Amino acid sequence: MRIVAAMSGGVDSAVAAARAAEAGHEVTGVHLALSRNPASYRSGARGCCTIEDSNDARRAADVIGIPFYVWDLSERFHEDVVEDFMDEYAAGRTPNPCLRCNEKIKFAAVLDRALALGFDAVATGHYAQLRTGADGLIEMHRAVDHGKDQSYVLGVLDQEQLRHSLFPLGDSTKAEVRREAAARGLLVADKPDSHDICFVADGDNAGWLREKLGDRAPNHSGDIVDETGAVVGSHEGSYAFTIGQRRGLRLGVPAADGKPRFVLDIEPVSGTVTVGPRERLAVHRLSGIKPRWCGTVPRELSGTVQLRAHGEELPARVRVGETVDIELLEPAYGIAPGQAAVMYDGSRVVGSATIATTA
Repeated sequence: MRIVAAMSGGVDSAVAAARAAEAGHEVTGVHLALSRNPASYRSGARGCCTIEDSNDARRAADVIGIPFYVWDLSERFHEDVVEDFMDEYAAGRTPNPCLRCNEKIKFAAVLDRALALGFDAVATGHYAQLRTGADGLIEMHRAVDHGKDQSYVLGVLDQEQLRHSLFPLGDSTKAEVRREAAARGLLVADKPDSHDICFVADGDNAGWLREKLGDRAPNHSGDIVDETGAVVGSHEGSYAFTIGQRRGLRLGVPAADGKPRFVLDIEPVSGTVTVGPRERLAVHRLSGIKPRWCGTVPRELSGTVQLRAHGEELPARVRVGETVDIELLEPAYGIAPGQAAVMYDGSRVVGSATIATTA
């Protein structure tokens, strides 16, 4: 097959490209330019779209012996990921930009372009496994290395996208991948993993949003209140908070019981942020919108749900109608509208939905 290997500049995508080439595929390496000014994004090892990463990807392609190109997707990335990130926080929700990037960029824009150019599939360094089910559908399952499993952020992929995807690392552990990279002579073998949000240059989400939102911000100040409505502090913009947040509240009035307080609610119109004890964060039911199904749409499901990229699986019952209604059989804490609920049947990813309400 003719394969586009999406090469971020890290060890995982480099080894994935090498494995695809070694398997006999005709592989072309592609690095995604996601900013017209890469210096404004993260530098060093903290991100996945820096100038250093582009150079690392090119050197890896040279070692593997495959052609290498840079595709400029900066406008699409800004529109579909960065703007979405700002809009969601301004509305008092908590988005997942990495999941949105996978949906809109890596497995929509990139795959669409690859197919239009005559390629058969896109290979990435994500840790997940693909299998063909008894019904002939392509199933996505958790990776062997559960500590690196990335099926959560891939839960937005539909059947057509899965049919044109390759995840060569799904049956390996991270340690095995690093050893293989070293054996292949790839200089990225010991490169640290990327983390945090690539387009927030210094990791300060609140400061970045304050600068970028400007007049689009729903407010630039407001009260922080407790459950009785008593004012216990103030803030410089409700977009700087997320449900479940504990740090950085700077409350002027301590809790009467001396226990820490967490963000329970964000009201962007009035600018009011409500705080309270952790037990008030318990969530037993979710409703989801904008579902994305990896295969056949289920009517009901008794399985598990994952609510954060590195969160635990929780047993749940799912019913699909106008919305995706999820009953958690164990409570979750600090779950916010805007986050993704990814549903599993055993190790198989069924689909995902954007959380609209919690109760």
